[in-house]
Amino acid sequence: MTMNQPNGLLVIDKPQGITSFDAVAAVRGALHIKKVGHAGTLDPMATGALVIAFGHATRLLNAIVEHDKTYEATIRLGMGTTTDDAEGQLIDVRHGGSVTDMTQSAIQQVIEARFTGDIEQVPNTFSAIKINGKRAYDLAREGKAVELKARPVHISEFTVLAVRQGYVAGECAGEPLQMADWAEPQNSDSAVPVMDVDVRVSCSSGTYIRALARDLGQELGVGGHLVRLRRTRVGRFALPDDTSGLIGDEDMTATENHTVSAHSETKTFTNREGETVTRNKCVLDTPVELSGDERRAWLLGRALSMEQAARGAMPSLDITPEEAAELRFGRRIERSVDMPAVAIVPQTHDVVAIVERANSHQAKPATVFPAE
Repeated sequence: MTMNQPNGLLVIDKPQGITSFDAVAAVRGALHIKKVGHAGTLDPMATGALVIAFGHATRLLNAIVEHDKTYEATIRLGMGTTTDDAEGQLIDVRHGGSVTDMTQSAIQQVIEARFTGDIEQVPNTFSAIKINGKRAYDLAREGKAVELKARPVHISEFTVLAVRQGYVAGECAGEPLQMADWAEPQNSDSAVPVMDVDVRVSCSSGTYIRALARDLGQELGVGGHLVRLRRTRVGRFALPDDTSGLIGDEDMTATENHTVSAHSETKTFTNREGETVTRNKCVLDTPVELSGDERRAWLLGRALSMEQAARGAMPSLDITPEEAAELRFGRRIERSVDMPAVAIVPQTHDVVAIVERANSHQAKPATVFPAE
């Protein structure tokens, strides 16, 4: 029996230790559909909101990718790493500063003076940016020199939520913080004083939070890197724990009931070369008693509909059934639009097309969706 192709969107709460592609593969397998994609990669180290579209809704992903985002993160001040996060090698980049002299208010003042509004940011060399067709992180791992240009980004909020002072042994990145009063002497001469700073950042698409951690540490003269990263919001799609206050109650109601959590499990298999490989896979947290078509139906029940996905992805334009027919024939309609918008028939919830400005009084179809 052939099942109808579903169309919609899920907000997956991605766990640590899996890739965004792993999460896409989990949704693809659970829904039994090939056409699945995500709106913006999260590193394996990061957790949080991963917007995954399926069916015709995948055509909305390019718009969602450009949305602003909110992250909650922990920046460790006092040492840097080669990757600007906890997965790199420790490097000493201190130059005159001392974490023992810092306060939460002083750090916030530096942030507001240097790292809010429109700023220029140089991405880390271990990023996914392409240079002559190759990823920067591949070039960096090959030992080749990687020079990335500064790019403009916008930081609408960069708030210090809490600070914790303590020590680490300084043997590797990501060590647990040993809470202690800096005034208390340490038994080990190798103990390194550090400060973990919890922050919330709302920013434009393309912003690297790792680079913010690095640059804040450099500005303070002590070095810094990212030890925790959680994305709580992508545009109007947010997790229930988002505290940015940047989406309204209507958006929250539409999103929090459609979030699906997940966890990672270890999978061991033999590859084509006969080698035994162990890696993490993404497992969606569905009711344990469900499997097969019942599990698929449960997930579809948690998904945002095609109309909800479209209205969350971009500006919407309510049209008549007659205008819908014109757009589906590739014709213009007498509507004025200043930016791309999704045309929807509200009576039938039919998502018809993405339209764009043709002239001062007409809109033309840029992308037409098949009738469901």
